[in-house]
Amino acid sequence: MEAEARNILERAAESSFPPLHAVHHLLSVGVCVRCILRLLGAYSSACSYACLTASVLHSFLEEHDESIKGGSCPCLSMNDAYCSVCLGVLLPTFHRDEGLETPNGISHIDNMSSVISQAVHGESYQVDEFSLEISLPPVIAANERAVRLYMKQKYGNENWFKDKMFAQQTMSVKEALRLLIAPSLEKLMNAKHGNNSFRIRLTYTHGDASQKLHSLLPNEHSRKRKPDSRKGGDASNEAHKRNSADGNPIQTSESDSFIYKSLEGIQDQEFCNAFQLPPEKVFKPCHLLISCLRSPTYLGGRYLKLSRNVSQSCWIIDDERMGEASVEEIIGENVRAICRGDSCKFHAAGREDIDVRMLGSGRPFLVEVLNVRSIPSETEVQQIEERINNSEKKYVIVRNLKLVDNEIWTMMREGEAEKQKQYTALIWTSRDLTDDDLHNISIMKEMEIVQKTPIRVLHRRSPLERKRIIHWMEIEKITGSSNYYLLHLCTQAGTYIKEFVHGDLGRTHPSNTTILIGLVPLCLLQHRSHNRVQS
Repeated sequence: MEAEARNILERAAESSFPPLHAVHHLLSVGVCVRCILRLLGAYSSACSYACLTASVLHSFLEEHDESIKGGSCPCLSMNDAYCSVCLGVLLPTFHRDEGLETPNGISHIDNMSSVISQAVHGESYQVDEFSLEISLPPVIAANERAVRLYMKQKYGNENWFKDKMFAQQTMSVKEALRLLIAPSLEKLMNAKHGNNSFRIRLTYTHGDASQKLHSLLPNEHSRKRKPDSRKGGDASNEAHKRNSADGNPIQTSESDSFIYKSLEGIQDQEFCNAFQLPPEKVFKPCHLLISCLRSPTYLGGRYLKLSRNVSQSCWIIDDERMGEASVEEIIGENVRAICRGDSCKFHAAGREDIDVRMLGSGRPFLVEVLNVRSIPSETEVQQIEERINNSEKKYVIVRNLKLVDNEIWTMMREGEAEKQKQYTALIWTSRDLTDDDLHNISIMKEMEIVQKTPIRVLHRRSPLERKRIIHWMEIEKITGSSNYYLLHLCTQAGTYIKEFVHGDLGRTHPSNTTILIGLVPLCLLQHRSHNRVQS
């Protein structure tokens, strides 16, 4: 392997490689071999060679550089320092505070991959494919710019620099690190690297260098900002407290993304005046945090709720549970246990009140399981359904449970407004209903009503007016009673049924109360859901 690395250096020297004295000078100011080749555009052919080390490059220079032939390269004595550009990330070398049994400083690619593999297997993840996410401290970008400007000052008038230096797109530290460790990780984990829902995140921090960067930024670029609390952002932006290289927490005054923007806004001359060129040597490696995360896994189906004392979501008021259980808990916990996820979220196409049953074909739902350790097989999904349906308390029945893509969640929401719901309510009237009353109800089709937020939920929902459609209604007499009836109706999704029946003190108009004076609901018997679109 070392011979192959030397061949790479030979080919680089014959083609686009700059004069060896420039390479030697970069080594002398603390730039590692990989950053030298990367910045000079020669790294892509050498990135997978773990044996391409500083000592190999030193040996190569001693043989080929006329200025040091016959002597010893003084840079060999500088191996106690880490790269002044990548801070040792491409050696790779780092410190960890806790966890795996590895040396405090690691300087071999296989060892690095072993640490990552142990972190993944320690969490018991099932991995067939993976992707690498890398977060670097902004000081690395500042150091790279400082070296580029230093080279421009020192060699800007030389032809090789004008012709080739920085003329082509160079490889970033992130790209180089991926190419270095991905092949070794693939072998250790027996998994393929690529774009995948399972992500291994390597977060590098360097407390000392980052603090110095903060002090060097001009005042207008270093004003303190509150940490970004928006969801879904980069993990490096979410962390308000960072760990330094020696494990001590430090406060960050602004997000990494803001620092990057600040650096981009500084002109070259201003940068040269504010920053040391070349950057100083570094004697501590970065601190590395390894974390794993899988994109949400979705299981969908339809549920039937058979109990009038089970809410759809967990309902607790003043530490007191409302109802005996919830659909969310019954389904979600069974799913999470099989998938071994951190948590789960329950989504349904609409909702019913706690005292309303959900019958018919059932209500479509999705369970979003976060950071699962294993993707359930078809057999395991079937076991989840059977476990729910065969439970001792027949609160909830699940149908057609299966793994679904996250696009189904969007389709379910988009189709929500197109759904028709059928209800049956037991009502009591203060007077007997005539045949004309029954006829008047039955001929009403596609009736638009306006509903204000019901009084019963006004304490927890916005006071809005909602337009809804009553598609059709029928009233059925109950044998042996002159005041009790069954009201069958089909409505647009989102209609408040109880309020339509009794009027909610005039907050729903028109209502059955305004159509038939004396109409009073006793309870909702059942709720049947029908959907005009497949979901």
